[in-house]
Amino acid sequence: MFFVNQKKQNLIPISLGVLALLGGTAIYGIYAVNSDTAQPKVDEPMVTEKVELKAVTALGRIEPEGEVIQLSPSPDLGGTKISQLLVKEGERVAQGQTIAILDNNARSQADLELAKQDVKVAEANLAIVKAGAKSGEITAQEATVKRIKAELRGELTANEALIARLEAQLRTETAEKQATIERLEAELAKAESDLRRYTQLEADGVISESELESRNLNVDTAAKRLVEAKAGYKRTLSTLEQQIRETRAISQQEIDTLEEQIAEAEATLDRIAEVRDVDVQKAQAEVDRAIAAFKKAEEDLALTHVKAPTDGQIMTIHAYPGEIVGDDGVVEFGQTKQMMVVAEVYESDINRVEIGQKATVISETSAFKGEITGTVSHIGLKIGKQDVLDTDPAADVDSRVVEVEIRLDSASSDRVSALTNSKALVKIAVNNDSKQ
Repeated sequence: MFFVNQKKQNLIPISLGVLALLGGTAIYGIYAVNSDTAQPKVDEPMVTEKVELKAVTALGRIEPEGEVIQLSPSPDLGGTKISQLLVKEGERVAQGQTIAILDNNARSQADLELAKQDVKVAEANLAIVKAGAKSGEITAQEATVKRIKAELRGELTANEALIARLEAQLRTETAEKQATIERLEAELAKAESDLRRYTQLEADGVISESELESRNLNVDTAAKRLVEAKAGYKRTLSTLEQQIRETRAISQQEIDTLEEQIAEAEATLDRIAEVRDVDVQKAQAEVDRAIAAFKKAEEDLALTHVKAPTDGQIMTIHAYPGEIVGDDGVVEFGQTKQMMVVAEVYESDINRVEIGQKATVISETSAFKGEITGTVSHIGLKIGKQDVLDTDPAADVDSRVVEVEIRLDSASSDRVSALTNSKALVKIAVNNDSKQ
């Protein structure tokens, strides 16, 4: 019994202690809640360690310096064929070397020769104008003027004589015809008088009726002769007057023609006797025009030769003799003695790239072994889409990139001179101090 009581006595202090502990915890919890409500909790800033990039990586492609050029004829020629192809694939050519000759070369050569002869003719005419006319030419022209004037005088004399003869003939025949008419009129009057007298005699029964009819016939015959004579007179008069008019017209026409010839001959004489500045200027202009045509013919002939714009190498042939040159041109040409890598650097990394930085390049397709090296020589001025596709199917093909040109050193350039458009992985060393 004592034992139990003693135990109860020991539990009382313990129970009181537990209650005190629980009460304190509850009070602290209430205080904490009130404190959070009264004043927001401020997060402590996270401290991150800055990681410095030592290189910028990018995809790229190998190209000749100056890119690959498609050599084509002038677009003005249009639809031309290759006549001769003077190079082979892989052949190195010098600047200005003819690569191909087009099929219009022969025609252009003929045009050039014709233009050359035109220049000679124009220069000769200019020399003649400057020298002036020869004394023999002046004398000959003066003789021409005199001859035409003499011809004119002779023509005038001949025409006047012809007209005078026709007028005399007109007067003579007119007089003859008039005399004949007067005679026939007299005969008709006599026949009519006889007819009246015989008509009276026949009425008186002195003559027979047949004799009267004979007198009637005489009147009719005389009347017809008179009519014919008058008609002949009019016809002759009309014919001769027409001849006179025609002769005068022809004569005037010949006179006008000869006078024009005289005027032209005299003008020619004045022209050849004088060296005028305007004539020299005109002849000089003809020379200049002929020379311009000659230069154009030279340019047209030059266009029939497809030439290398710089030293380089023939990479691909697209058109052979007999074929029409298409959109791909005649050949693809590049300066493979100096190769470069065009790296497509992400827009987010371009601020770390500078001219002169060193770069190492490896082949993405194992087209060459090991590394090649070069130096950043150019940074593009615009941002575009990625052209070189990553082999990683999860890569972002719409990434925004800037093209950076890396000029390979001599040894590296020789190693990849035959690997144009090969894909490469580029690592550009970054100088972090310059970006602080």
